[in-house]
Amino acid sequence: MIERGSGVAVWRQIEETLAADIAGGALQAGQQLPTELQLADRFGVNRHTIRRAVATLVERGLLRVEQGRGTFVQDNAIDYAISKRTRFTQNMAKQNLSSDVDILNSDTVPANAELAELLQVAVGDALYRIKTLSRVENRVVDYATLFFPAARFPGLPEAYLRHRSVTRALAECGVADYTRRFTRVTARLPDIETVDYLGIPKNRPVLHVKSLNVDAAGAPVQYGITCFNGDLVQLVMEQE
Repeated sequence: MIERGSGVAVWRQIEETLAADIAGGALQAGQQLPTELQLADRFGVNRHTIRRAVATLVERGLLRVEQGRGTFVQDNAIDYAISKRTRFTQNMAKQNLSSDVDILNSDTVPANAELAELLQVAVGDALYRIKTLSRVENRVVDYATLFFPAARFPGLPEAYLRHRSVTRALAECGVADYTRRFTRVTARLPDIETVDYLGIPKNRPVLHVKSLNVDAAGAPVQYGITCFNGDLVQLVMEQE
């Protein structure tokens, strides 16, 4: 119950009540929070007061906001293994989680100096650029931009469209196996595009991952920049 004049702000009392509901299981992981209007009716306050309490719970990591869908109780983070052979679909299958990949865009761009050095091509050489969204249990967990040397892999965008898998697309193009040369992880605030695709607040940091995959001879085959929703995913570094 809300106690006015208790010396504790009303919004703070609502925050602690909802936090207790989460801790006690009345609001379960993944469950959608009642609407602001429903909560305002429950506590007998205005929507602004509810909004402040909910925003604080989001900052505490107990709730998450999905743009266009609503506010949800935070789930347990999905483990995403980073190893010598990092494979998205296999990662999720090992945890009995359903997954799929949406292809947002596929085009060809000239290699700038950084990409040319990473992929061992000349500046200005054509690279395939593919932008994707990965979903786990129907939730968007990452937004990625993938680069491939076009001269080496003619037809790769079409293969990726068919398989929606880097592993299968490269196999169709003659690369039977590849390994991770490096994975570089930083935390940073998302840009507007990432905010829109991941459906996260603009002040919520993402896990920004740069990675390079190479074939058996050590030649680069794919470079990727992936932004993970840090509320849903935790990266697990595995040794092999």
